Amino acid sequence: MPEKVVIIPTYNEKENIEKMVRKVMSLDGNFHLLIVDDGSPDGTADIVKQLQREFLDRLFIEERRGKLGLGTAYIHGFKWALIRNYDFIFEMDCDFSHNPDDLIRLYDACANKKADVAVGSRYIKGGKVSNWPRGRLLMSYFASVYVRLVLWFNVKDTTAGFKCYKRKVLVTIDLDDIRFVGYAFQIEMKYTAYKLGFKIREVPITFVDRVEGVSKMSTKIFKEAFWGVLQMRFKKINRK
Repeated sequence: MPEKVVIIPTYNEKENIEKMVRKVMSLDGNFHLLIVDDGSPDGTADIVKQLQREFLDRLFIEERRGKLGLGTAYIHGFKWALIRNYDFIFEMDCDFSHNPDDLIRLYDACANKKADVAVGSRYIKGGKVSNWPRGRLLMSYFASVYVRLVLWFNVKDTTAGFKCYKRKVLVTIDLDDIRFVGYAFQIEMKYTAYKLGFKIREVPITFVDRVEGVSKMSTKIFKEAFWGVLQMRFKKINRK
């Protein structure tokens, strides 16, 4: 069984999806790719289904009804991947804000450098952000500072959504007990892994703001993250 699968949630990503699929399929290392599409009305799923004919047994799609949220899409993908016995499970965005070439570096951190979770980080030495307005950059940076202060754990890029998990991490976490769906989901997964004793390693990346398509960011997502962090601080975390 191939060991690596990349999970990409999509909603209205017709401008990016074919380019992303072809890029991931071109990487060395035999990456598999699972698209979790939340009923995109723009035909994103149809494009993936056409590409499946070309990338047999490497490209997969799970279709859900309605826009159910980023966190639930990843949980759906994690469970799908665990059933199929993948050893390394990745999450990334479809809009090329995450460079697919960095998948290889995240894999190396988990496979060869003793990380249980590898995080593509904007806020460690060597990491940076390109094309973001200054206000959004400052908001993101200080959000990570806020998370570290409240939760007392030393991950610089706490809201990062570009990650590699070893299978044992996702088997140990009670995925049905993960509560949040937006930025708070990314924080909760890292914090849960940390509290369960897994080693998190940050890998510097350059994050590039999307060029095509529409951002899914909203005020509701930021509010969830702000209040969610306070709830996490007092949440009891148990192994599955």
